[in-house]
Amino acid sequence: MDTTESKHILSGKKGIIFGVFNEKSLAWAVAKHCVDEGANIVITNTRAAAKLGSSEKLAASVNMPFIPCDATNEADLEHLLLESQKILGGQINFILHSVAQSLNLRRRKSYENLCYSYYQKTLDISALSFHKLLQTAHRLNALEMGASVLTITYIASERSMAGYNDMSDAKALLESIVRNFGRILGEQKQIRVNAISQSPVPTKAGSHWNEESYFFSYSNQLAPLGNATADDLADVCVMMFSDYTKRVTMQTIYNDGGFSKTLLTPSFINSFRKSVDTEDTK
Repeated sequence: MDTTESKHILSGKKGIIFGVFNEKSLAWAVAKHCVDEGANIVITNTRAAAKLGSSEKLAASVNMPFIPCDATNEADLEHLLLESQKILGGQINFILHSVAQSLNLRRRKSYENLCYSYYQKTLDISALSFHKLLQTAHRLNALEMGASVLTITYIASERSMAGYNDMSDAKALLESIVRNFGRILGEQKQIRVNAISQSPVPTKAGSHWNEESYFFSYSNQLAPLGNATADDLADVCVMMFSDYTKRVTMQTIYNDGGFSKTLLTPSFINSFRKSVDTEDTK
C-alpha cells in the first residue's frame, strides 16, 4: 500500500506483530501497513530469530519497539503482553500471530516417516503457541474490548498436499483453536479471532518445502486472480484489525485469488494439454 493512500483506519490502535524475521516476512508486510495506517505496534520474535534475521533492525526502521518472545513459552508471553501494554499505554487492540516451523519439513521427512519429537514441536510452535497466546492474554485481560486477533493458515489444513507433512496437521489444529477461542472471547469481550488462509509467498519458511516453487506457479496459474502477495495479505489484515469488521469472527478467510474455490480453468486446461502433447512427441 502506498502511504499516500493511507486512511489511518488504525489510528490510535495498539498492536503486537509476531513473526518478523526479515524483509520478506509476511509479518513485516503487515507491520509496515499497520504503521502506515496510524497504529502503534510492538514487533516480536524469538531471540534466536532476532540474531539470525533482522527483526530488531526492521522494528527500529519504523520507530517501533522490539521485544523478544518465544511464543511457546508462557512466561515469555506474559512478559511480552505486560511490557507491550506499558510501552503502548494500554490494552492491546490487535495481534498478528505469524508463527510456524516444522523440523520434519526442514529435514525432508515424509509424512509416513515422521520423527514424533519433531512432530510435537511442529504442533507446539505452529498451533499450540496460538492457544497459549490467547490463554495468556485472556488471563491477563490484555486485550481491549472488541480487539482483533489474526493468525496465518494455509489451504493444506483441509486438503492433502504432497510434501507439506505435519504442517498440514498443525494448520488444521490452528483453525480449530480459532473457532473455539473465537466463541469464548467473542461472548465475553466482543473480541474477534480469525485465520487468513494465504496464497504461497516466497519466504524463508516456504523455502524448506521442496514443492514450494512448483506449487507457487501452479496456484498462480489456477487462481482466477493469481496469487495474493504479502502486501495483499497486509491489506486484509489491516481491514480485519479495523472497526470495519466488528462482526467477523471464528472464520478462515481465503486470501488466495480464488484458488481454494477453483477446480479447473480454460487456461489451466490448455497449459496441461500442451504439456501432454509435448510428452507425446518425445
